[in-house]
Amino acid sequence: MATVDGVELPAYFEHYDTPVKLVATPDGGYAAWKLDRSTGGWRSADDLVDDVIGGVGGEIYVRSADAFVQHVEQLRGRYLRGEGEIFALYEKVRAVNEQAVAEKRNYTAEEAALVKDIRRRTFVMFEEKLQRAGDAGADPSIVDGLSSNLNGDRQ
Repeated sequence: MATVDGVELPAYFEHYDTPVKLVATPDGGYAAWKLDRSTGGWRSADDLVDDVIGGVGGEIYVRSADAFVQHVEQLRGRYLRGEGEIFALYEKVRAVNEQAVAEKRNYTAEEAALVKDIRRRTFVMFEEKLQRAGDAGADPSIVDGLSSNLNGDRQ
């Protein structure tokens, strides 16, 4: 496993409410990528490496792979609009959220599990789409090691 300044890669962060990931590169180096909210894709963020590694605390947080995936999809669902299956799933999450807000309550356990599962699926779908388009920062395999909280495939 590769490391940068003692941090095992891949590593996931929230940098001023923007998801940032540090990943090993095939040549033994590393690359940093941050979410582009306007496209849902990834922009090079090598200039943030020292900031995220050395600045954890305040507005910079270490995140688990699962928390990273959930945050990325929360932002994509909030800022992006379009047609197709991914956007239909984002709309489903919005509907669950709007219902909970209208009823002035938190998600039920079932709603929370459903939203989490949908976001994992949309993450993979979006990342695969980005890969096909040549986005060097895309990586749908992040969810491979995450355990599912739901039985079956819900839509």
